[in-house]
Amino acid sequence: FVFDRELHFENKLRAINMPYVLISAQIRLAIGPTMCGDEWADPEVMKYLNAELIHTIGNNFKEYICSDPPRVVLDKMEKIGYKVIASTGVGQTIVWTLYKPDGDAQNGETAS
Repeated sequence: FVFDRELHFENKLRAINMPYVLISAQIRLAIGPTMCGDEWADPEVMKYLNAELIHTIGNNFKEYICSDPPRVVLDKMEKIGYKVIASTGVGQTIVWTLYKPDGDAQNGETAS
């Protein structure tokens, strides 16, 4: 048995509830593509968005890219419970931060 540290870390991250998502697009490409998440994003959400995991030459990370325009991606995310909580422009990129509260938070309960 060989311990795969990277796989262990990836599986551990997937088990953690990650309620935040960053969506971004180049301003000049308002018709798409849209960056929908990093390599540790929820694979089920990425599948729902029809996003593909891409590794761009020169980057030391992978990201999920969808051919839909940002408006379509944001609409899809709202349908599954995510809400835009912030947006900003960074150079020629627009970034939206989305949040999906868990069931307890929606009901006003807190974890003890």
